[in-house]
Amino acid sequence: MKVLVTGGAGFIGSHTCVELLENNYEVIIIDNFSNSNKDALNNIQKITNKKIKFYEQDLCNYIELENIFKENKINAVIHFAGYKAVGESVSNPLKYYRNNLDSTLTLLEVMKKYNCKNLVFSSSATVYGTPKALPIKEDFPLSTTNPYGTTKLIIEGILKDLYKSDNTFSIAILRYFNPIGSHKSGLIGENPKDIPNNLMPYIVKVATKELKELSIYGNDYDTLDGTGVRDYIHVVDLAVGHIKAIEKICNSQKLDCYNLGTGKGYSVLDLVKTFEKVNNVKVSYKIVERRNGDIASCYSDPSYALKELNFKATKGIEEMCLDAYNFVLNNK
Repeated sequence: MKVLVTGGAGFIGSHTCVELLENNYEVIIIDNFSNSNKDALNNIQKITNKKIKFYEQDLCNYIELENIFKENKINAVIHFAGYKAVGESVSNPLKYYRNNLDSTLTLLEVMKKYNCKNLVFSSSATVYGTPKALPIKEDFPLSTTNPYGTTKLIIEGILKDLYKSDNTFSIAILRYFNPIGSHKSGLIGENPKDIPNNLMPYIVKVATKELKELSIYGNDYDTLDGTGVRDYIHVVDLAVGHIKAIEKICNSQKLDCYNLGTGKGYSVLDLVKTFEKVNNVKVSYKIVERRNGDIASCYSDPSYALKELNFKATKGIEEMCLDAYNFVLNNK
């Protein structure tokens, strides 16, 4: 079975490609390296000892995407490609709306034309906005606090409308919480090109002295230590969730949404202290003002994914911290 992975050289995409290959799927990747690295492709093949087919293209390019579908009998698509930095989306919303929506619409048009009706979409817990309660369930009201989250919510709406118009599609919308960690091999992991937007790569860069200190955005939230609380999930667990989703959509014709998280919330300071302890390093930090678009707490109720996908995260926060640091030490 052939699976097209858009953004397959990225952080979550590369780990998912490893899991796909190890489960005997054929993998085709499209990526333009706007926030990823060609080394990931070689390392995916090194880990699995299997070949991948790769196209360096922009997903917004209809003609080139159509050529990929012409050349390959694609059975399913996992759609990761898109800009993902919350802060940048606030300062440059048009960039996010143009890229994230155009690329998805182009993909869906080509999929429909070539009768490829199985899709796993990479959504986000940001679609819950400021949640009405905790833990967060899939049937909670949806809203957003930043343009990045809004693009995810708009795409979810597009997919729901597409399914209403053609229920031969089978679509899994995966709402991720906060993926961190890396593959045990240390060959693939989170390696942003510029100043990191996410917490874990920032912690790592401070630990390796690449950056002077970590900025913690606010310590006056209504949480145990005043810093923001999130549901951190190991990226390998998250990748396994995509295998479960592919199995689901290929054996049913429906559209459904699933939280992928652990169901546990950890604060920023919890993560910093755990990282220091398991890796025996110091992470200097300072408290700065809250960021626009951030919320106090966000963690999942993962029970629906367990019931419907037979998916449950197995890796704890200590393993996440160890593996994240191992990747960077392995690639210095």
